Amino acid sequence: LSMGASASHPRSSFNTALPYLLSLPALLLCIGVLVPFFTAVVYSLQRYNLSFPDDRAFIGLDNYISLLLDHDFWTTVRVSLTYAFSTLVVQLLLGLAIALSLQTRTRLNNLIGVLLILPLMVAPAIASLMWKLMTNSSFGVLSYFLNAIGIHDFGWSSAPESAMFTVELVDTWVYTPFITVLLLAGLRALPRAPFEAAALDGVPGTFVFFRITLPMLMPYILTATMFRMLDSLQQFDIIYSMTQGGPGDSLTVFQVQAYMQAFSFSNIGRSAALVMFLWAITYALSTGFITQWLKLRQRARGQA
Repeated sequence: LSMGASASHPRSSFNTALPYLLSLPALLLCIGVLVPFFTAVVYSLQRYNLSFPDDRAFIGLDNYISLLLDHDFWTTVRVSLTYAFSTLVVQLLLGLAIALSLQTRTRLNNLIGVLLILPLMVAPAIASLMWKLMTNSSFGVLSYFLNAIGIHDFGWSSAPESAMFTVELVDTWVYTPFITVLLLAGLRALPRAPFEAAALDGVPGTFVFFRITLPMLMPYILTATMFRMLDSLQQFDIIYSMTQGGPGDSLTVFQVQAYMQAFSFSNIGRSAALVMFLWAITYALSTGFITQWLKLRQRARGQA
């Protein structure tokens, strides 16, 4: 009996400690996120310039007020929102169209679905350098094709009027497969009964799409929208690799502006304040998306 009790004691101790051991990675991740976050909060409330280390002081909300009164800050807000919404709309439409075309399970569609993941396996910075070479005005293959159809000296990322389009093109190539795969999984998971009933009744395809497919797919669309919207607002690697935020201020999104303030102008306090503004925007958007997603889930369960 004593041996059985001693054998069961370590087992019960392990079972007691197991939940804490399993939650340890999440706790470490939380600490890894919260420490930089609160460090940025502290820096944003200081006058902190690496060029003048002796002038460091607590100044409260002066960095935030200075940004709100700065025309360049509102240019950054406009460029960031324009970039995020335009890439999101294009990628959602393309992703939905591709997912609908691959919905039927065939060998070809399954192969294409696998090949679609390839752009996601390329680091965005590497993809940007590839596209920068392809759009080079002297030897780029895309510039060659444009010259062949009569379009000469297209600026691509070097011209203010086409820089946004060029970077959005790269972003779309990299991230549209993510939306496609997510929506394709949603389409293939939808129940077949409503579609079979509609086919038996001879319901037009447009009616089936807008009244059956789209509402049932909305939770997946909302999930894809949330992830891509938040990621686009925080975009840095593609934009900086392609244009360094230029030409001029045509692509000075939040992350690029914060990077330049910290590493080009050594203004850590202003850079941290920019990051905190970006956090506030992403927090508000993610809260709205999650609220709508929960409402859709309740509606699907017949609770709302």
